[in-house]
Amino acid sequence: MQGKFKVLTLSYKNAPIAIREAVALNEIGCRNLLDKVKEFTNCSEAMVLSTCNRTEVYYTAEKEYTNELVKLIALEKGFIAIKSVLPYFKEINNHQDAMTHLFRVALGLESQVVGDVQIMNQVKNAYQWAIEANTVGTYIHRLLHTVFNANKQAVNTTNFRDGAASVSYATVEMVEELTAHLQETRVLLIGVGDIGRDVCLNFQKSHINHLTIINRTHYKAVELAQRVGATTAYWENVWQEIAKADVVICSIPGDCFFISKEKVSELSAANSPKLFIDLSMPRSIDVALDTLPATSVYNIDAIRNRTTEALALRLSSIPAVEQIIADAVAEFQAWANEHAFAPIIQQFKSHLEQIRQQEIARYTKKVSSEEAQLVEAITQSMLNKIVKLPAIELKAACQRGDISALSESLTALFNLEKETCPVK
Repeated sequence: MQGKFKVLTLSYKNAPIAIREAVALNEIGCRNLLDKVKEFTNCSEAMVLSTCNRTEVYYTAEKEYTNELVKLIALEKGFIAIKSVLPYFKEINNHQDAMTHLFRVALGLESQVVGDVQIMNQVKNAYQWAIEANTVGTYIHRLLHTVFNANKQAVNTTNFRDGAASVSYATVEMVEELTAHLQETRVLLIGVGDIGRDVCLNFQKSHINHLTIINRTHYKAVELAQRVGATTAYWENVWQEIAKADVVICSIPGDCFFISKEKVSELSAANSPKLFIDLSMPRSIDVALDTLPATSVYNIDAIRNRTTEALALRLSSIPAVEQIIADAVAEFQAWANEHAFAPIIQQFKSHLEQIRQQEIARYTKKVSSEEAQLVEAITQSMLNKIVKLPAIELKAACQRGDISALSESLTALFNLEKETCPVK
């Protein structure tokens, strides 16, 4: 790894939804940003994660690239001035804190609904896009697989993922509560991406059974509808379906589809009670709909943690999950340290091997082949034993956490290349 591991993060914890949607990136945006990071920075590795709750860049570099990365995000989103968004970004420069942050995000500790399973799929997608962009190397590869293993451990040994306390379940729960006065609630689900699909699957556990699904790619809506017993409508009829529904849930980004106040006002049934739930980023439902009679709009920030038994179980499991993360971070750091000093040992061994070969060449010209073989075996054994001691000491220093001084001394003593030294 060249440089330290860092995170540039903006999330729901310190940024309102208007700021989050200003910098939110879809798949194409994430892929484009990775290409820009390669072209315009000296980051040796990078991964971009962007969801409705956060936009983050994980990277390794010698220096901090906060301003540069925010400018590249702004460039991708089509605006130049970054003063309005820059204060909401936070840089995590300490590599152990940065690693811990990634674990906490991926396992769901930093989600609005704690333990949300959707975030792990989003992290896996971000990792895959980085692989395809050729922006990850040995360090992030190993780190992400350590994250995946920690997630499996959390799933298998704790109650952290038990129950259905996810954003999608919280959405269904909210719909049930807000439409309890209706005898037959007609729900329209627009979009069957990750969150749309999860919402749809959670409706299987609901008493609400009038569910219609619309998606631009119709066969995807049909496949999901067959699975859950819902009906479908063609995309061309989306506005007629909105007019008929009591609840409209949309997860299509607002830069692809937008439900405006003006358009809804034109619908024949626009004055009937309507509940709009916007799970998109950027938002796809006009907040001005709230001003229409008997109409309410809820966005992703309104999907708060629901006080359910499942959530209580998850909250009680947080200490166990945090311990899993602490152990995984320590395990990964031990690997990173050992991986860092391996080039030093290899250079040290090569340096000694060069001396050995030179001396053998000087003194074995007049000896027999049998004697030359004996000298070869003896000197090779001596070299291995000489290398073994500093290798053991470096490994012990890794475990103590004070490898830096020892590796620098070895590097200086034998005039090795400094760029191979471990990163602090």
